[in-house]
Amino acid sequence: MSWQLTGDVEEFADAAGDFLRSRPVEHTVPLTLVGTLRRHGLNAYGPEAPILGWYRGPDGTVAGACLQTPPFPLLVTAAPDLVGLAGALAGRPLPGVNALTGDVDEFVAAWQHRTGATPVPGRRSRLYRLDALAPPSPHPPGAARVAGPADRELLISWMTAFHDEIGESAREVVDSVDEKLPYGGLTLWEVDGQPVSMAGASRPEAGMVRVMAVYTPRELRGRGYAGAVTTVVSRAALDAGAVDVVLFTDLANATSNALYQRLGYRPVEDRAVVEFRP
Repeated sequence: MSWQLTGDVEEFADAAGDFLRSRPVEHTVPLTLVGTLRRHGLNAYGPEAPILGWYRGPDGTVAGACLQTPPFPLLVTAAPDLVGLAGALAGRPLPGVNALTGDVDEFVAAWQHRTGATPVPGRRSRLYRLDALAPPSPHPPGAARVAGPADRELLISWMTAFHDEIGESAREVVDSVDEKLPYGGLTLWEVDGQPVSMAGASRPEAGMVRVMAVYTPRELRGRGYAGAVTTVVSRAALDAGAVDVVLFTDLANATSNALYQRLGYRPVEDRAVVEFRP
């Protein structure tokens, strides 16, 4: 009945894999993180080694998991004993934590007590799952196409702007674009042959695909392009056999939250990031 930590992604996958796959919607991010670490190695997200952990209950069943890939915050699933997790991580510098809104305060209080760090509220997000896809109406002009190597510089520029807007680190943008291009993980919406919007999709994990990095340059917004390209990417995931199609929104962005609900996405859970300052 305790937290166990490792730097070995295969050990983590063996211990916590069934738990993560049991709820692929809620565990969308840890599933894709583990997949990337297994394909590209422990330094896929930066030079520092990640830490991975799981909580095993008195009956031996795994009931929670955590992952931290520096320089990103600790990501925690729904889990018991977050005070115990803070104790298990004592001595490891954490830039922050990403947890369910109902759980985050427990970990933050325990971490502050142990380290004296000052908590600073960060981004609040909402996870959505696609129910029944409803294409936008009216449909905007243009058409979608899967991005290719010739689009790489544009994609890097747009992905950087996307991360800047949501206040997240853009240090792994190039690697992210290069990782997605080979499997067709980025789609562009074009009008008269000119790209006007993009959307990405994760590799399938446990029947789940996550739509991500939906971005339209500021001067081209309000014309329906984001809804159109999101619809195309969502439909492609379903047609390829995905059981669950999910996405995250910034809770501070009322426009995107309303858009995805019109397209047929329904709320699942809310998460909060809290940064730790010395």
